[in-house]
Amino acid sequence: MAQRKSRKRHVKKGDTVMLNKTITAANPRNDRERGYIGRVLKTFAKTDRIIVEGVNLRLRHTKPNQTHQQGGRIEREMPIHISNVQPVDSSGDPTRVGRKWIRDMDAGGGRWIRYAKTTGEEIDD
Repeated sequence: MAQRKSRKRHVKKGDTVMLNKTITAANPRNDRERGYIGRVLKTFAKTDRIIVEGVNLRLRHTKPNQTHQQGGRIEREMPIHISNVQPVDSSGDPTRVGRKWIRDMDAGGGRWIRYAKTTGEEIDD
């Protein structure tokens, strides 16, 4: 059986993204409206999901351990689908992502960069 090649994603860990869909949580005070801006904390490539800071907060019941001496109910961010977010450009607007090959004359090769389609500026640091 052939192994599926993973696709390139339009967001990476550390990117600033904007929600393009309202995310409802179990607790109504944790709902995040369309237009909320947050930072990507973690990505899951196989399932096309990401964790965004302050989005999709859920209560997890934990046993006592080193980090949480008492145990109890801990509020954590849970993954959302990658299609529910768009990267934000320097002006704070959501943008689509393009890729282009940049030649590096010093090394004799080049590299792929991500750029914002709205402004044309580079997204990668």
